[in-house]
Amino acid sequence: MSASEQEILEGLAEIINEETGLDPAEVAAEKSFTDDLDIDSLSMMTIVVNAEERFGVRIPDDEVKNLTTVGDAVKFIQSQQG
Repeated sequence: MSASEQEILEGLAEIINEETGLDPAEVAAEKSFTDDLDIDSLSMMTIVVNAEERFGVRIPDDEVKNLTTVGDAVKFIQSQQG
Protein backbone atom coordinates (compact mmCIF):
# COMPACT_ATOMS: atom_id res chain seq x y z
CA MET A 1 0.00 0.00 0.00
CA SER A 2 1.43 3.34 -0.95
CA ALA A 3 1.40 6.26 1.45
CA SER A 4 0.00 9.67 0.60
CA GLU A 5 2.31 12.66 0.18
CA GLN A 6 1.10 13.90 3.56
CA GLU A 7 1.86 10.57 5.25
CA ILE A 8 5.33 10.47 3.70
CA LEU A 9 5.98 14.07 4.74
CA GLU A 10 4.91 13.33 8.32
CA GLY A 11 7.03 10.17 8.36
CA LEU A 12 10.07 12.04 7.08
CA ALA A 13 9.49 14.76 9.66
CA GLU A 14 9.56 12.11 12.42
CA ILE A 15 12.73 10.51 11.00
CA ILE A 16 14.43 13.92 10.72
CA ASN A 17 13.33 14.76 14.26
CA GLU A 18 14.83 11.50 15.60
CA GLU A 19 18.11 12.11 13.76
CA THR A 20 18.56 15.86 14.30
CA GLY A 21 16.15 16.90 17.06
CA LEU A 22 14.54 19.33 14.63
CA ASP A 23 10.91 20.19 15.34
CA PRO A 24 8.75 18.14 12.93
CA ALA A 25 6.71 21.29 12.32
CA GLU A 26 9.82 22.81 10.69
CA VAL A 27 9.92 20.06 8.07
CA ALA A 28 7.93 21.32 5.07
CA ALA A 29 7.96 20.20 1.43
CA GLU A 30 9.68 23.37 0.20
CA LYS A 31 12.51 23.21 2.76
CA SER A 32 16.01 22.35 1.56
CA PHE A 33 17.72 19.62 3.59
CA THR A 34 21.07 21.42 3.64
CA ASP A 35 20.17 25.11 3.43
CA ASP A 36 16.99 25.30 5.51
CA LEU A 37 17.23 22.29 7.79
CA ASP A 38 21.02 22.24 8.16
CA ILE A 39 21.26 18.47 7.65
CA ASP A 40 24.79 17.26 6.85
CA SER A 41 25.61 14.33 4.56
CA LEU A 42 26.11 11.89 7.43
CA SER A 43 22.71 12.68 8.93
CA MET A 44 21.20 12.55 5.45
CA MET A 45 22.46 9.00 4.96
CA THR A 46 20.88 7.92 8.25
CA ILE A 47 17.63 9.64 7.28
CA VAL A 48 17.69 7.86 3.89
CA VAL A 49 18.25 4.43 5.49
CA ASN A 50 15.44 5.03 7.99
CA ALA A 51 13.12 6.26 5.21
CA GLU A 52 13.90 3.16 3.13
CA GLU A 53 12.97 0.93 6.06
CA ARG A 54 9.88 2.88 6.98
CA PHE A 55 8.44 3.20 3.48
CA GLY A 56 9.74 -0.05 1.99
CA VAL A 57 11.59 1.67 -0.84
CA ARG A 58 15.14 1.77 -2.20
CA ILE A 59 16.81 5.17 -2.50
CA PRO A 60 20.05 4.68 -4.48
CA ASP A 61 23.05 6.78 -3.40
CA ASP A 62 23.22 8.47 -6.80
CA GLU A 63 19.58 9.51 -6.36
CA VAL A 64 20.12 11.02 -2.89
CA LYS A 65 22.15 13.94 -4.27
CA ASN A 66 19.16 14.91 -6.45
CA LEU A 67 16.87 15.13 -3.43
CA THR A 68 17.55 18.69 -2.39
CA THR A 69 14.22 19.51 -0.77
CA VAL A 70 11.89 17.57 1.50
CA GLY A 71 9.34 17.66 -1.33
CA ASP A 72 11.83 16.01 -3.71
CA ALA A 73 12.26 13.17 -1.24
CA VAL A 74 8.50 12.82 -0.74
CA LYS A 75 7.89 12.59 -4.49
CA PHE A 76 10.75 10.12 -4.99
CA ILE A 77 9.52 7.86 -2.17
CA GLN A 78 5.99 7.99 -3.54
CA SER A 79 7.23 7.13 -7.06
CA GLN A 80 9.06 4.07 -5.68
CA GLN A 81 6.04 2.68 -3.88
CA GLY A 82 4.63 1.16 -7.04
